[in-house]
Amino acid sequence: MDRAINYIFTPIQEELLCFHKTTDTELINPALPYHRHDAYEIYLFLRGNAYMYLEQSCYKLVPGDLIIISPGEMHRCICIDNQMYERIGLNIKKSALERLSSGRSNLLACFESHPLGQNNLTRLSREQTVLYCRLADQLITCLGSDAYGQDLLAESYATRLLVFINTLYQSSTCSSNNLMPELVSHTMTYIKEHLAEAISSEQLEQEFHYSGKYISRLFREHTGLTIRSYIIDQRISLAKSHLSAGNSVAEACELSGFSDYANFIRSFTKITGISPGRYAKKNASLPE
Repeated sequence: MDRAINYIFTPIQEELLCFHKTTDTELINPALPYHRHDAYEIYLFLRGNAYMYLEQSCYKLVPGDLIIISPGEMHRCICIDNQMYERIGLNIKKSALERLSSGRSNLLACFESHPLGQNNLTRLSREQTVLYCRLADQLITCLGSDAYGQDLLAESYATRLLVFINTLYQSSTCSSNNLMPELVSHTMTYIKEHLAEAISSEQLEQEFHYSGKYISRLFREHTGLTIRSYIIDQRISLAKSHLSAGNSVAEACELSGFSDYANFIRSFTKITGISPGRYAKKNASLPE
């Protein structure tokens, strides 16, 4: 079963990483699967012809679209042609966000104020986009320099960016059209609601009145994942919650829907990079 795990987990090594990339040669593979990072991500789309998939949502991107992504949120960006593709990305670890926050200003607020995979997008005006680009480019310059004081200036620009972003999301009224097919979204919801049970292609056929092959093809087309991969990923996420809550490895295995203990150990270790036993010791009683 663990051979079906084909999504990408991309660890972020730096505590703070920012980039501004433009290319006319990048055609992102439409089969690129959902992935997630172990850091918070802020993505500003500047130009191109691209779609952003985020959990159960899909957005056709417009220049100035700003998207915030928490570590637990699966996502992917797909370019549908080789038009000039420009974006600014900011990855930041929770430790940095907490260090830069104050008692009055929690810089994690914009990430914590929305449900998983919902209300992630806001749209910047031309003037706001220009200001964001200027701050991000100054941050990138500082991060790439070893000169005296550049580390302090980097944290200053990062703080200004994060304050700007939080302010934008506090006042955002942006409503974007979700282009994710309902069948894919409903399949994700069904899986999440039945994780502790056996989930088969036949059950999905009975639930949605489409053939299992059609459901699987549409699901993979819009997520880059097989349904089996998605089920395993969601069960591992559920197992992590149980382990953090103090359940034993055997209990987490059963409660998250794994019927084979050895497969649970293999799948958990492959996806998270750590065994469930070690994860439990490291994260017990800590919130996810």
